[in-house]
Amino acid sequence: MSADGLPPLRDVIERHGLQAKKALGQNFLLDLNLTGKVARTAGDLTQSTVIEVGPGPGGLTRALLLHGARRVVAIERDERCLAALSEVSAHYPGRLEVISGDALKTDFSTLVTDGPVKIVANLPYNIGTELLIRWLIVDRWPPFYQSMTLMFQREVAERIVAKPNSGDYGRLGVLAGWRTEAKIAFDVPPQAFTPPPKVTSSVVHMTPRESLLSADVKKLGRVTEAAFGQRRKMLRQSLKSLGGEKLLERAEIDPTRRAETLSVEEFVRLTNLLDS
Repeated sequence: MSADGLPPLRDVIERHGLQAKKALGQNFLLDLNLTGKVARTAGDLTQSTVIEVGPGPGGLTRALLLHGARRVVAIERDERCLAALSEVSAHYPGRLEVISGDALKTDFSTLVTDGPVKIVANLPYNIGTELLIRWLIVDRWPPFYQSMTLMFQREVAERIVAKPNSGDYGRLGVLAGWRTEAKIAFDVPPQAFTPPPKVTSSVVHMTPRESLLSADVKKLGRVTEAAFGQRRKMLRQSLKSLGGEKLLERAEIDPTRRAETLSVEEFVRLTNLLDS
């Protein structure tokens, strides 16, 4: 038995025939010390409902419940995992709700109607970035969640926390930096997973900024897409379709600069000067 009184995860996976599916971006995290560390990184969970995406056989789910999460709402697309998760639900009566469905078709803002929400997940590799962007560009701000503690491939994590004048700085860094305080909490080696991925993973902790630079999120998307779409070119060239030199002049930004040198504040300034 594990620390929570449930069978070891390897036994659960074997008993239910849960070999990870590459098509679903699955890599199961079996190391209970690491799942516990992820749960602790999310902070005090005792008053919170935790939304988890892609729980698989329930390794992180169990850690969240063991570390006192008031309630966990887990969205799982792989029906093979539902029996294993129902065993966890039975062990923690009334504290785990499992939703069988596709995270990309889920309206997360309506999942929880009471109390604070935290998002904690070892995200499937193939949808992780897309989900994060959706959570970053929600219309209402402050958003429906208090924080996000998410696992990504290390290279994605570095793009999320990247600052100007670095090779990793791009659209994701601007968006995350505009709306959140983001930091890499710790790395997770490949051998902690089954099957081991070819890359190191990282856990990123993100808290929404209370005071936000005002900007239209769709326009900001257009500006960053144009700027970083031709990142090696000067801004007067990459932003030509949006007004080029005239726009940059109004924003008091040197047109010979390149996208990766602009701060989040400068991107917001350009966005707010952009004609509809």
